[in-house]
Amino acid sequence: MTRPPVRTAPSGAVYFSLLGPLTARLDGHELPLGPRKQRLVLATLLSRPNTPVPVDVLTDAVWPDDPPRTARKNLQVYVSAARTLLGPAGHEGRDRVVHGCGGYLLRIAEGELDTLRFGSLARAGRAAAGRGDLAGAARLLREALDLWEGPPLNDLRDSAGVAEEAGRLEARCLTVYEDWAETEIELGRPAVAVDGLRDLVERHPLRERLRAAWMNSLHQSGRQAEALAVYDDYRQLMARELGLEPSPAMAALYRSMLGRGREARRPAPAREAVGPAAPPACTAAFTGRPGELRDLLEVLGCGEERVVVVSGPAGAGKSALALRAAHLLADRFPDGRVRVRVRREDGTARNRAEILAELGRLCGVAGNAASPGNTASPEGGAGGDRAATAALADAWQEWQARHRALVVLDDVPDEASVRGLLSRSGKCSVLITARGQLAGLAPVHRVALPALADAEALELLGKLIGAGRLRADPGAALRIVRACGGLPLAVEVSGMRLAVLRHLPLAEYADRLDDPSAALDELVAGDMSVRHRIASGWQDLADGDRWVLGRLAGLAEDGGFTLDRATEALGCGERAAIRAVESLIDAGAVTSPAGEVTAHAALYEVPRLLGRYAHEREGV
Repeated sequence: MTRPPVRTAPSGAVYFSLLGPLTARLDGHELPLGPRKQRLVLATLLSRPNTPVPVDVLTDAVWPDDPPRTARKNLQVYVSAARTLLGPAGHEGRDRVVHGCGGYLLRIAEGELDTLRFGSLARAGRAAAGRGDLAGAARLLREALDLWEGPPLNDLRDSAGVAEEAGRLEARCLTVYEDWAETEIELGRPAVAVDGLRDLVERHPLRERLRAAWMNSLHQSGRQAEALAVYDDYRQLMARELGLEPSPAMAALYRSMLGRGREARRPAPAREAVGPAAPPACTAAFTGRPGELRDLLEVLGCGEERVVVVSGPAGAGKSALALRAAHLLADRFPDGRVRVRVRREDGTARNRAEILAELGRLCGVAGNAASPGNTASPEGGAGGDRAATAALADAWQEWQARHRALVVLDDVPDEASVRGLLSRSGKCSVLITARGQLAGLAPVHRVALPALADAEALELLGKLIGAGRLRADPGAALRIVRACGGLPLAVEVSGMRLAVLRHLPLAEYADRLDDPSAALDELVAGDMSVRHRIASGWQDLADGDRWVLGRLAGLAEDGGFTLDRATEALGCGERAAIRAVESLIDAGAVTSPAGEVTAHAALYEVPRLLGRYAHEREGV
């Protein structure tokens, strides 16, 4: 990971390096990058290649505490010097650094920046592993790791902005190192990874995937006692630091090492396929949910055929939780973990033919005759199309009967969308995420996602805006996450917005969110919009449910409502009110107490931001 690579670049091309100290080389000769502030500007632009970097971000990187009045003019000087130093971009002679409404953009090709080359090699390595070319995967991943000369940007980390970018680069390196080590173990070459894994575990002691790879590499090298000691150290560390036990997947790996031979314990390759519609950006910042995650791991990791439904309102983090559990359960599902979105990008439901066709492609199911283009009817069209869909459905059931895989059906609109996809036999498990409860599916294990607790929401916000900024005004930070109703998507969008608007005091932003008429307008960051996601959930409701929700949202502003208050607000009888409220509970638009309580004693709640949206739509 620290072996100096051989740098190559076309003659006359500048080669930049962030994976170590910031450097730039032209035809093998290192270029002087100027004074420290100019290097900070260049490092920040290179950290976001070919992407506009706002002036505020550059200012904060160079002058984190008290920028001078001439900061913008000074930035222009540093950028002008960088243009002169670096010359034009590409053969067309275009300016290397350009300025637009989004900020400054540094044009750079893959062969000119080590982080871009690193990402390209890592992707190629994972693709090779997906094709079963493990030797090629190991070579490409090792080539990516050999680009690292040490901690990224280690000469500029006293700048908080640069340090944050460097931390992200280190996290990417760790993931690629884990990929490489697991591939080498699978190839029967565990010894090459042992020492590097030990060093990384010492620096990142709570990173479970690293520790599991270290255990495996020791075990496959014939060092069983050391492998078991690694697990015991981890178990004690988790108990001491977090009050938790190792995950079921880690515990299962430990148990497998206790009683079998070395060859039998070599982990089977686990294919992981991710559907074409990636999860929202918030899934990358998975935070909290320890109880719900533990529940998922215990149920899905038990080895029996299972169907689990994770439900919650739009933006509650259902996809993030499901994908996190799928990653941690890799060793329990040797035939793969597959995720398919059950809705299209516009929120409409995909038909069964489309979903089956995608499952067939991802899992190599024979008889993939149904085309996702056959969308004439919910069953994939008439005549031959229906027959093709039925044939693929049978092939999918046969595949599930013969394999042990985890299938994640993400963002399911209703029961009918998935009934024909669930395994009728075998050891496959299905993890479903849905806004509604999907009460018509049985038997299933259910996990409902409530709002994040204050501490979890603050942790998520701190990851995005920095712990120092959070500590500077904890009261305002708490107001922000509570104004977001503990909705993970809203907290993350707030953090993304504040990360860009670093001049904006937390208290001022909290005031904006406290304004009922403006809160949803503030919860936008780039193409991430809380209003848009909530509107998608609103469209799922029947017309009658929307009217009822609009009436009940006003009652929930002061902390919830009782059945008596709902009866009065709806102007109907008690029995009709019960049916109306329970219909919204089934749709995921109203939450009820977790324990048993009579309908009259229960305190019902409408998620805060959904209530705000209902006010807008219904004029309540």
